[in-house]
Formats: sequence, C-alpha cells, structure tokens
Amino acid sequence: MTTVLIADDQPLQRLGFRMLLESQDDMTVLGEANNGAEATRMTAELHPDVVLMDVRMPGLDGIEATRRIIASGSRTRVLILTTFDLDEYAYSGLRAGASGFLVKDAQPEDLLSGIRAVATGDAVVAPSLTRRLLDAYVHHLPTATPADTPEAPDPRLAALTDREREILTVIGKGWTNTEIATRLHLAESTVKTHVGRILAKTDSRDRVQAVILAYDTNLVK
Repeated sequence: MTTVLIADDQPLQRLGFRMLLESQDDMTVLGEANNGAEATRMTAELHPDVVLMDVRMPGLDGIEATRRIIASGSRTRVLILTTFDLDEYAYSGLRAGASGFLVKDAQPEDLLSGIRAVATGDAVVAPSLTRRLLDAYVHHLPTATPADTPEAPDPRLAALTDREREILTVIGKGWTNTEIATRLHLAESTVKTHVGRILAKTDSRDRVQAVILAYDTNLVK
C-alpha cells in the first residue's frame, strides 16, 4: 500500500486528488495540507511514502517545504505539481530534492503511475523531459570552466569507475536505459546495475538527481 499526503491550497483540488487516489486498491491518503508548513509538519508526523506537493501555496511554498522535508532526512519522496508556464518552479523543486514533477492537467493514469514510480524510487519524468527542463533553465547551472583552465575533480565523482562516469554522462544527455544498452553494447540488466551503483556512490536519490549532478559537475555542458 502506497501512502500519500496531499499538499495543495485549493480544497477542490485536494478533494479531486483524494477521490482519485482512494479509488485505487494500492493507495491510501494519510492526510491533506493546505500550505507548505503543514506539509512539512504532517510529513514528520505521518511518514507518507509520497507527498503530492503543489508549488504555489500561501506562507511556506512547495519548494521550500520540499527542501525542508529532504533536509530532515525523511525517506518520504516528493512529487512536485506544476503547470506548463511554471517550469522554473519544477526545476527549483528538483533542485530541492523532489523525485520528479508532473503538470496539473496530466491524465489521471499518468498521475497514478507517477506516484507509484516515485514510491518505488524511480524518477517520474522521462530522462529526455528532464533534460529539456534543465536545458530550458541552464542559466541556473554552474558556468562551464573555460577550456584553457584545468578543472579540479569533483569529489562526488571520485568513487565512480570509468564506465560509471560514462554512463552518468549519457544519463545527463537524456539517454534511457534501453538506449544506453544499445549504444554501449551492454545488457539492459547491466545498465540497471551500473545506474544503481551510480546513485548509491553519488548519494543521488534517483535518476533525476543524477541528471542534475551530471550538469553540476560539467559532465554535460
């Protein structure tokens, strides 16, 4: 059973989410929060598997609430809700530690599958969409080091093997596991093993965070 906390300042929106989630045999709603402060407090009290987090809420917004939940060491995963014209908030949410994002007008089945994916540790957004999001807001990322300036090795990459560094690079380019397996002539199960080790060694919560790491460390420029 996947437990969910709904954080949204619109009562009708919360009701709609609750009705959808509770129609599923494998989901239950532990509670509802109407702002980020409530979401943070209720997460600490209820320990849901997933917080369905709206971005724009009065007082503490969803981005800061996400940051606080992740900083607390909670195992709860956050799924950010945004709109097409507010992708910068989705970016900020991912940077704060969210495991993915969905648009509010997503199809019900997409929302449900997204929650299930987040609950099991997967990223909600497809790698290609993650890359598009990062590319759109690349000005938020560190400036690439000039070619004539030697780069200091990033400590977050120190434990990676050459193969793992290669795979992290192409993850950052938006390749799926299937594409990695095909282009690098590996079994897909081997790719999944490498990805798991990369996440563990770099302390990345999921694939989305690994993509951000690839950009942060200039593996992808």
